[in-house]
Amino acid sequence: MLELLKLQMRMRTPAAIAAELGQNLKTLRIHKNLDQATVAARAGISVRSLRNLESGDGSSLHTLISVLRVLGREARLDTIAPVPTINPVMMTRKAEPRQRATRPRRKDIG
Repeated sequence: MLELLKLQMRMRTPAAIAAELGQNLKTLRIHKNLDQATVAARAGISVRSLRNLESGDGSSLHTLISVLRVLGREARLDTIAPVPTINPVMMTRKAEPRQRATRPRRKDIG
């Protein structure tokens, strides 16, 4: 069952994810009994920007962060791309922190 959910998550389009996120933000805003004008003013954005975010019609990361802050949910951003705290490579004596990702190896054709 969990694998099916993971597969469904990978198959959703970015537009579908944006629409669902926008709907969730709208629901949260309504549960907090805030209208769009109030949230937009507190976030320092236009009502049109908030409307676009809530409808999934495209928005900036800045707008998302500003609205999450007003709704008291900016701490959730820490779960998007957490930095691993334990790295097995770092447990060796001579390991140094990585500065960049490695290039994928080319497969030999032949």
